[in-house]
Amino acid sequence: MAMSMCSTQAWNILHHFPLKSPIHPVSLPFYKTHSDFSPLSTFPHLNNNSTPTHLSFKASSSSSSSFSVGRAEYTEETATKEKFQRSLSLPGCSTSLSLLGTGYREKVFAIIGVKVYAAGLYVNPSILSTLSTWKGQSASEIQENSALFSSIFQAPLEKSLQIVLVRDIDGKTFWDALDDAISPRIKTATPVDESALSTFRSIFQGRSLKKGTLIFLTWLNPSKMLVCVSSDGIPSSADATIESENVTSALFDVFFGDAPVSPSLKNSAANGLATILK
Repeated sequence: MAMSMCSTQAWNILHHFPLKSPIHPVSLPFYKTHSDFSPLSTFPHLNNNSTPTHLSFKASSSSSSSFSVGRAEYTEETATKEKFQRSLSLPGCSTSLSLLGTGYREKVFAIIGVKVYAAGLYVNPSILSTLSTWKGQSASEIQENSALFSSIFQAPLEKSLQIVLVRDIDGKTFWDALDDAISPRIKTATPVDESALSTFRSIFQGRSLKKGTLIFLTWLNPSKMLVCVSSDGIPSSADATIESENVTSALFDVFFGDAPVSPSLKNSAANGLATILK
C-alpha cells in the first residue's frame, strides 16, 4: 500500500516536475552515475605540432552500442536507448563535430528515478591538439580536473551539446530548470547578461517540447553560442544567438563543472578524453 501511494505521488509530480539543478554535489540516490561511452579504438597521437583532422570513436558493447544506418554511424546511450550520430554538421560550425561522450539527466521523486533527457557532447577535433598537457591522465583524473574542461571551453573552436528529450516537457519548465542552474553561477549579471538570458528564455516560453525534441547548444567561441530546437531531425538554422561569456560559461559549467547536472555525461566525456590522450 505504501509503495502504491509513493508511486501515485511520483506520477502526479511528473506533469509539472521542477528540474532544478543543484550547484553543489548531491548524494548518489538522486543522481545515478553511468558511463555510456567507452571508446576502444586507437586515436591519433597528440603533441604540440599535430592536429587530428578526423576523430573516430568506437564504443564498448558493455556500455553502449555502435551501428550504421545508411552511411551514418550511431552510438546508443544505453540508459535511455537514444541514438547519437558519431559525427554532426551543425549550423554555424566550420567543420563536422565528433561525439566525445553521452549521458542522461535523471530526477528522483519519492523512490522513482525519472529520466528527463539524454545528452551527447560533440567537439571540433582540432580542440584535442590543445590538450596535450593532460596526456596520460586517467579518466578519474580528467573528471576532477577543472582546468582541462576550462581549456576545452576557452578554445576558440566549436563544441555542441545535443539534448534529446525522453518525455514531454513544457518549454517554461525546461527553461526554469536551466535558469535555476545558470543564474546562480553568474556572480553579478550585467545588462549584456540580462539581455542574453532574456533571449535564451524567449526560445522556450510558450513552447511545447515533445518527447524526441532535439535541443542543440553550440558554443562557437567562449562568448557566442547558438541555440537550435528541432522536432524534425538535425536543424539547418539556429533559433537564437546568445552573446555573453558569463552566460555561455555558466551553461558549460552546468554540465562540465564540479557539480554537473548529468554526472554520467561528464564521466563519459572523461573516459573518451582519457582514451584519446593516452
